[in-house]
Amino acid sequence: MNEKGVIKFNCNWIKEEPLVFDLFGLMNHWRNILFSMGMIGANDDDVGYGNISTRYYQNQFIITGSATGRIKNLTHAHYTRVTEFSSENNTLTAIGPIISSSESLTHAALYESDKNIHAIMHVHHAGLWQHLFNKVPTSDAVIEYGTQGMADEIRRLYAATDLSTKKILVMGGHLEGIITFGNNLDDAGKVLLNYFNALK
Repeated sequence: MNEKGVIKFNCNWIKEEPLVFDLFGLMNHWRNILFSMGMIGANDDDVGYGNISTRYYQNQFIITGSATGRIKNLTHAHYTRVTEFSSENNTLTAIGPIISSSESLTHAALYESDKNIHAIMHVHHAGLWQHLFNKVPTSDAVIEYGTQGMADEIRRLYAATDLSTKKILVMGGHLEGIITFGNNLDDAGKVLLNYFNALK
């Protein structure tokens, strides 16, 4: 498993001033919860992990920037807007003060799969990952995070499994990696917390 936390797609980053958007407060609310639980953070090598996004317009979305996992309190300057993407060409365009998360293509594949998805959370939790492995939709262990292959795997799982109703995915090739999503940020967060609380 490759766990270096690097961007694996070609990002056309257009640097602009921070975007002011209505859901900033709610995104930060959930991001703070996940950070306090250690589901977003940084490993012993200070490599950040975890991210959160929300749909902005059509298939555009706002996502936390690369290497923000280690930062406790985010500002508008830590979010960026993905405006275009192509998993086939392994490319993505992001506009904002920071380059987009290394998981942006994965988020893009989910938004593209279902117009009713409006929020996505990617977190890390060893116990939950082990507990849910192959019990909920689980990506192939040979497929690395943030790649064209992962975007294709997301689309396959969405079409061929009960991912659309379970709203949770274990990333088989990304140690501890879990993705939840929903119609809004509260929905995506509650899905995650419900599975987490069932561990107790």
